[in-house]
Amino acid sequence: MKKLNKSFWEHRYRENKTGWDLGHVSLPIQTYIDQLTNKDLKILIPGAGNSYEAEYLWEKGFKNVFVLDIANQPLINFKKRVTKFPDKQLINKDFFELKNSFDLIIEQTFFCALQPTLRKNYSNKMNELLKENGKLVGLLFNFELTKEGPPFGGSKTEYLNLFSSVFKIKTLEKSYNSIKPREDIELFFIFEKK
Repeated sequence: MKKLNKSFWEHRYRENKTGWDLGHVSLPIQTYIDQLTNKDLKILIPGAGNSYEAEYLWEKGFKNVFVLDIANQPLINFKKRVTKFPDKQLINKDFFELKNSFDLIIEQTFFCALQPTLRKNYSNKMNELLKENGKLVGLLFNFELTKEGPPFGGSKTEYLNLFSSVFKIKTLEKSYNSIKPREDIELFFIFEKK
C-alpha cells in the first residue's frame, strides 16, 4: 500500500503528476459559491492542492478563506497566482492536526485522496472544525471503492452511513454540472453540522 504522506504529495506536485487538477474552479462548486451572499464567512479548503476554488472565492470578495495542504508546493503555486492572498491564511500542515473553526468547508478531491481507513476520522474532524450550523459542501466520487488510489471511490450509501451520525444531510445527489470526464461519477453534497 502506498504511503500517502507529505513526501508522496510533494513529489506528485514537483513532478507535475496532478491528473486530478482541473486547472480551474470546479463548476458544481463555482455554482454553489455564486449563490453565497455573506462575504464574511470563514471558509476552509483542506487538501486544497492548487486551489482554484480559493482563488475564485478570493476574486469574488471572500477574504476570510484558508487554504490547507500537507504539501508545500501547491501553496507556493497558489501564492504565485494569487499574490495578494495573506500568507497567514496558507496553512502547510496535516489536516488532522488543524485547530480552528469555520463556517464553511469546501471538499474538492481531498476525501478521495485519503486512505479509506481515515474516512471516519475525516468525518469527525470536519464536524469538529465547523462552527454551529456550519456546512461541509463539495463533491464526492461515486464509483466502486478501489484498493488502489488515489482517487479512492465510494458510494452514496457509504457516504450516508459515514456522515449521517454527525451531519444533517441536506443534499447528496448526482452532480448535474460536472465536467465531461467526471459526468455521472460525482455527487454534490451539502452537509450541516448537527
